[in-house]
Amino acid sequence: MSILVFAENWDGKFKKSTYEAISYGTEIAKQTNSTVTALVIGNVSDDDMKSLGKYGAQKVLSIKNDKLKSMNPSAYASAIQQAAQKESAKVVILSYTYSGRSVAGRVAIKLKAGLIAGASALPSSTSPFTVRKKCFSGKGLTDVVVSSDIKVIGLTPNSYQVNTKEGAASVENYAPTFTDSDFNSTSKETKKTSGKIALTEAEIVVSAGRGLKGPENWGMVEQLAELLGAATACSKPVADVGWRPHHEHVGQTGITIGPNLYIAIGISGAIQHLAGVSSSKVIVVINSDKEAPFFKAATYGICGDAFQVVPKLIEEVKKLKSAH
Repeated sequence: MSILVFAENWDGKFKKSTYEAISYGTEIAKQTNSTVTALVIGNVSDDDMKSLGKYGAQKVLSIKNDKLKSMNPSAYASAIQQAAQKESAKVVILSYTYSGRSVAGRVAIKLKAGLIAGASALPSSTSPFTVRKKCFSGKGLTDVVVSSDIKVIGLTPNSYQVNTKEGAASVENYAPTFTDSDFNSTSKETKKTSGKIALTEAEIVVSAGRGLKGPENWGMVEQLAELLGAATACSKPVADVGWRPHHEHVGQTGITIGPNLYIAIGISGAIQHLAGVSSSKVIVVINSDKEAPFFKAATYGICGDAFQVVPKLIEEVKKLKSAH
């Protein structure tokens, strides 16, 4: 028996969330006396695949198929299903990114498995198999008990630490079989951003809302983000009026994130926005309205004018960086 982890990559490079998923799978393997096999789809170098051994994978199944150059949920789900059956995997783990979300349910159906969507902790018990996840748009926690023989777990990014050790994984080429129905959906266009930190991968996010009064005032947000090595984000109303692109919108109807530090500037903190950022480890809120709902969820709150507070923050960060 083994634990199968889908090792997601982007343009041949693994994401931090992939290392989290393998580290997570390694701990479950210890609980169940199992081994960890990683599944890699795409043109990733042998050295990079072998390096997954540092995170706990004993073996890597490598699928290199030109038809899978772009993300195809049906075909990817079929490949993961076949790999799980090949390895007699009782637990399949995917990082619950956009790609993971599009695949996890399909994999569960194909394997007749129970699905834990958005797990945030290791199983508290393996008999019965019990895993904690967030519910009610992130406002609550629930323990999900899965009684099926095979379990599929979608791990929330940035909810589990990356663990490393010595070792290298063996790499085995694997060629699953596909049917025409696996390719009923195709990707027509892929848009990539360059030179920016992806929101879902960012450990620090600087976000702003209507409190900035207009797109012309976003320079200080971008400057603070650049100094901190952070990604930039925004609230839904800001994206709706065209101040910022929609791919920066975080919230219930946008991107769900869980960075180590989330700085919210001029955002009131409506429940829809909180649902997308409540997994953040530390939340800093800057708002001139002391009654803003966001202050109730904040780790630290600064009640003040963003146009006075943010420039002072930038100045202090510059001083800290120059001192080091």
